[in-house]
Amino acid sequence: MPFFKTSKTAQFLRRYFLAGVIMALGACSALPEAERTDSRDPYEGSNRRAFAFNMNLDSAAIEPMAARYRQSVPDRGKQALENHLDWARLPATAFNSTLQGRFENAGLSILHFAINGLTFGLAELTEDPKEVKAQDFGQTLAAYGAPQGNYLMVPFLGSNTTRSLAGSVVDSVTNPMGFVKAGSAIKTVRALQPPTRAVVFRASQFEAINDVKYNALDPYARTRALYYQARAGRLNARTGQPTENKATDSLFESFLEDPK
Repeated sequence: MPFFKTSKTAQFLRRYFLAGVIMALGACSALPEAERTDSRDPYEGSNRRAFAFNMNLDSAAIEPMAARYRQSVPDRGKQALENHLDWARLPATAFNSTLQGRFENAGLSILHFAINGLTFGLAELTEDPKEVKAQDFGQTLAAYGAPQGNYLMVPFLGSNTTRSLAGSVVDSVTNPMGFVKAGSAIKTVRALQPPTRAVVFRASQFEAINDVKYNALDPYARTRALYYQARAGRLNARTGQPTENKATDSLFESFLEDPK
């Protein structure tokens, strides 16, 4: 993925990630209920500090890289990257669709993964890529009645709930690059997937995120509201319920959905 300078980008993001983990380990005190702006957010104080950390990361690295990506990468290159990232999620969709009893969707996921794997997902070789409905382990946990849990703003990873964060950890092990034992080229592609996903997502939602970041009276509260709206849309889609949230289906769910 030539747009990214591997060593400098990886070192920069690794330093931010380690700092974020240290901060997260030291901050999990619950606010009294009367002081919360949302009953689902008992750790609002530490969550707001994590949000400020993520916004600093965005300003220092993600937003400038997304702006450059939008300006310098040709449309065909952007489509190839988006295809690859969608392809990398297909094993998770197959796994979770099976657990949910959605066997047709699981079969389609496996078929699309196998066919598009001829190009590592860079080219879309199937007739209708939209026939596969993305599924994650957070949706699977919801299908089995697991409670949503509290809202968590995770350093580097962004908005989550206890349930969705646990789901992200499980989904991360289904990354197909994790099963490929090959040379340095494959390892480089695998290492670049998370920052690439962050930049591609940020570029695709550039104006929307900047509107919240720079114009909202309370960017943190607005981000939290958008996350719950988007997550409800995905859960409604899983159960076949109508949703008006398709345009913001993944907005602010996470800058990096794959922590690997």
